[in-house]
Amino acid sequence: MPDLSLSETYLRMLKEHEGILYTICSLYTNSREDYEDLYQEVAYQLWKALPGFSGKSKISTWMYKVALFTSFTHIRKKPKAAFLNFDEQSLESAEPVKQDKWIQLEKALKQLNDPDRAVMLLYLEGKSYKEMAEILDITESNVGVRINRIKSKLKRMIDF
Repeated sequence: MPDLSLSETYLRMLKEHEGILYTICSLYTNSREDYEDLYQEVAYQLWKALPGFSGKSKISTWMYKVALFTSFTHIRKKPKAAFLNFDEQSLESAEPVKQDKWIQLEKALKQLNDPDRAVMLLYLEGKSYKEMAEILDITESNVGVRINRIKSKLKRMIDF
């Protein structure tokens, strides 16, 4: 396969991993306008950082890292924009009891600080402890400790 230009590599990366950007931008915004602003900022930061990507990790791991840290910066500029949005259509079609549990979970996740919310995002995305540690720049054992603490906190916050 011929070498791709930087712009071709960038566009392919965005297309192949658009779910990462959607998930993170949705998690850290509360309106369509904020989502679009954050998405644009994350895409810009990925473009700026791409020449420095060394390939020591998977591209998706690197993208999560850039997107999360860009989101943290974005939130600090707009603190009220930081909460999780669930797809309203999926909530409307859910059974009433499940819908109530989703609403409780959403409220609880909104109350977590940025790093804890990032841990839960990656955990709910099914990332391994190793991937989470790499993305968040912490040890695997720290990931496990944080997950257990966050789960305990969420259990106290939600009546399951």
